[in-house]
Order: sequence, then structure tokens, then C-alpha cells
Amino acid sequence: MAEPRPQTPTPRPKVALSTASVYPESTATAFEIAARLGYDGVEVMVWTDPVSQDIDALRRLSDHHHVPVLAIHAPCLLITQRVWSTDPWTKLRRAQAAAERLGASTVVVHPPFRWQRAYSRDFVSGIWRMADETDVRFAVENMYPWRYRDREMLAYAPEWDVTKDDYRHFTVDLSHTATARTDANAMIDRMGDRLAHIHLADGNGSAKDEHLVPGRGTQPCAELLRGLARTSFDGHVVIEVNTRRAMSSAEREADLAEALAFTRQHLAAATSDSRARRP
Repeated sequence: MAEPRPQTPTPRPKVALSTASVYPESTATAFEIAARLGYDGVEVMVWTDPVSQDIDALRRLSDHHHVPVLAIHAPCLLITQRVWSTDPWTKLRRAQAAAERLGASTVVVHPPFRWQRAYSRDFVSGIWRMADETDVRFAVENMYPWRYRDREMLAYAPEWDVTKDDYRHFTVDLSHTATARTDANAMIDRMGDRLAHIHLADGNGSAKDEHLVPGRGTQPCAELLRGLARTSFDGHVVIEVNTRRAMSSAEREADLAEALAFTRQHLAAATSDSRARRP
């Protein structure tokens, strides 16, 4: 009788902490917390904190805490319109350079605001051109309509639902699917094997972008994590939650520990389920 073949362990995606998750604390604090809690790395949100904009400072933090930078989030927010330049393509080129120098595999980018007319007109083709010039993935992130009372404003172009356009790689953000009140599973299915990056957070469908700790809202966070075992997903899972209401640093850290435990639990369960299905 032939010996059963040893099963090769299914590699689990690395779990990173977004530096935005510690706001209003600093980028440096995010590295400290990621190291202390045992995250696999960080995603650097490039914003108004000078350290987040300084590649040499980020490398020193990474080396000191032994926490790699796995992704760079380009400065696409309203509050970062002047960070790294007022020209959006310059921002992306600098994000690419930061990723390459720090060894990060992914640059996360939002679709343009509608008032960025020239940028939005060339965005899809421009992202393809940049992606052809580097091994770094430009993973375009799903957004949502802005709502005020009963009114809805489409703030992003070409689309807040990025699956309506042709990109090589996508980021799915489950807080954004909640805010958009769209079917997260259907969006993930449309992304297919172009899903390269995950912002894991939760939401209840509020008009506000809630970024709750996974498991505290209505989004299919656990289902998404378990489903990764059935795919060839080779990206990262990034905890991007809002801890601004934490009453203390200890409470903030407890939320981030809970998010990490939730993510690892369901990734491990997915791996176990996958092994059980093998002949």
C-alpha cells in the first residue's frame, strides 16, 4: 500500500496593521503596537504625520521593531491633498518609490474625486501604465457614495464601485461595502483573482464610514477570511479599524488585539477546512 503523501501546509496570508488604525496616535506608535501584538507587518497610511512621509524614518522604525512594511497607502484622502505634492500622479510615483525601497508589495490607491477631472479621465489607463513599470501592485480600492440625510452624492470617478472598470488589482474594504450598502460577496466575486489586498473592518450600513473591529458589524468578515483557503490569494489582510473613540491607549490596543485574534482564528479555520476537503 502506498504511503499517503504528506500534505503541504496552505500558506496563510500575512496580517498587517494599518497605521491609520492607531489614529490619533502616531505612525511610530503603530509600529510599536504591531510588534507588541504580533502582527506580521504594517501598511503605512501616508498622511499628515511627517514620519509617514519619510522613507528613511519608516525604514528605521521597521528595522528597530522587526516589523516589515507590507503596503503603502497613497495619500488619497481629503486631508492629504497637499501631502507629497498636489499632483496625484506625483503622489502615486512617490508611493511606488516608497514601496520599492521598503520592500512593500502593494500600493493602495483610491479612485479620483470627481472634481479631479484630468486625473479621473486618465486614471484607468494611467494605473495600467504604472503597473506595467514595476512589480509593485497598484490595488485600487472600492469606495462608496457620500450621503447626507436622503441625498446621495457620487464623489468618485470613474466609479466608487471599482469593479465597473478594468484594473489589474483590487483592494476590497468591508467598511466601504457597508457604507455603500452593497453586497460585499458579490463585489468580491466580481474582483475574482484580481483581488490582491484586503482592508478588514466591519460596518452596519451607516452613512459614516465606520471601520468597526471585525465581527462587530454586518459584513461577511469571517466568511471572506475562510474563503481565502479556496483561492490562490497571495496578498495581505490589513486591519484598518477606527479606534478614535478608545478612552485610553490600553483600550485601543485591546481592540487591535481583538481584531488580530479574529482574523487569525478564521484564517486558521479556513486552512483546517481546506485540509479536511483534500483526498
